[in-house]
Amino acid sequence: MAIIGSVIKRSFELRERLPKIRTKDGYKQQTKVLKKLLAKAEFTAFGEHYNFSKLLGEEDVIAAFQRTVKTHDYNSMFKNWWHRAKAGESNVCWPKKIKYFALSSGTSESSSKYIPVTTDMIKVIQKVGLRQMISQVHYGLPEEHFERGVLMVGGSTDLKYNGRYYEGDLSGITTSTIPFYVQGYNKPGKLITKERNWEARLEEISKKAKDWDIGIICGVPAWIQILFEKIIADYNVETIHDIWPNLNVYIHGGVSFAPYKKGFEKLLSRPIIYIDTYLASEGYIAFQTRQESDSMKLSLDNGLFYEFVPFNERNFDAESNIVENPETLHINQVKEGVEYALLLTTCSGAWRYLIGDVIKFTSVERDEIVITGRTKHFLSLCGEHLSQDNMNRAIELVSAELNIDIKEFTVAGINYDTMFAHHWFIGTDDVVDVKQLRNRLDEILMELNDDYKVERIAALKDVIVNVLPSSVFYDYMKTKGKVGASFKFPRVLKNNQLLDWETYLKLKK
Repeated sequence: MAIIGSVIKRSFELRERLPKIRTKDGYKQQTKVLKKLLAKAEFTAFGEHYNFSKLLGEEDVIAAFQRTVKTHDYNSMFKNWWHRAKAGESNVCWPKKIKYFALSSGTSESSSKYIPVTTDMIKVIQKVGLRQMISQVHYGLPEEHFERGVLMVGGSTDLKYNGRYYEGDLSGITTSTIPFYVQGYNKPGKLITKERNWEARLEEISKKAKDWDIGIICGVPAWIQILFEKIIADYNVETIHDIWPNLNVYIHGGVSFAPYKKGFEKLLSRPIIYIDTYLASEGYIAFQTRQESDSMKLSLDNGLFYEFVPFNERNFDAESNIVENPETLHINQVKEGVEYALLLTTCSGAWRYLIGDVIKFTSVERDEIVITGRTKHFLSLCGEHLSQDNMNRAIELVSAELNIDIKEFTVAGINYDTMFAHHWFIGTDDVVDVKQLRNRLDEILMELNDDYKVERIAALKDVIVNVLPSSVFYDYMKTKGKVGASFKFPRVLKNNQLLDWETYLKLKK
């Protein structure tokens, strides 16, 4: 009998049944969070610059905050403030010195970003992570599930230390600081997670795989798929369930799972539960709480204050840079179905910070959202307004229709004669009729997006498709030092990044 699992499951169920102490009013929750953040940072350099003491005395603290504090992107936040904390200065944007800096995956820029991670933020991430685990009681899982191993395939916990701070991937930082009482369940264990070389870590995980009873696996889809394929090949079995028969849950995030789902499920012997999460370098923003919905619930009462900027021409220029004094909304002002760029104020010292993601609310009542893309990862050369959400859905549909496994893809907008075209690069190891793939992809996008359909008649004169082995995408990431479970291939290539990719492809021929 699963005694430990029974205790864990029942304690989770009891916690879910307890009356909620906090109000369900999102606006009140967010107001309380903002006041706490302002009070904690009141006497930092940032807090004194913007006179947080005065803001805390305002009747409408959210409105006063929005009037007083300017919005920031990464460059302005780092140039004006975070570089001082990185140099070892205390009390810059958050009390005390910053012990950790998370290196972002840097999909939109060639170099990584340094995002401060405070001990307060680590506690918040652990707390939201526990809530996410508790939510699994709603999925009808057996008691035994709650005492099985959790395989977390993330960044190395062997963080680099330069005498002032530790740096590494956020997953490496959080894994290195997990509470002692869950370490026994956490795989692959301290020794393997310290390994910095991705291929070596995969090798060690595969060697140990047969000894573990894994119930949950966490990680970015592309790299988890690579891990599954390696384990299946190493043990000469049909599916990953031949090694881990009790694998029931896959917790994913970072990118849309939809384009990967068909290929992923070929590696399973039976259906499993997929849970989407929204854990960014800047904080644990949301997670899926209901199996019947793909949407994620915002964490409104845990160290993050949100603002929502309508993602339109009024608030963003042609290069997707946020304008000065954009229209910003709080949680009580949003509407369903509208795309918003997300501004975060956090307990790591980010203030009105443009995270770079675009979301929309699927349920205002439930505070549920989906990620539709990145501010920099969309195409609108001539008004086609093609979002990452459109791209992901089109790839999902065309791969299912043509019965092909598309493991990676990216697209670029290019000049074409006197007009424009979209150039797709699609990674698959299946035999493909390229003309059929190109035509169906184009037709599906016209069905999904009316603006795209109009411009295909007008200024968007062609769609070009190159099919490449999936290894080409992974090998390119290796040349950039972006190998491992936390790195994602950019869905849209622009400017220097496109030139670099094209140069790489020429050299590969």
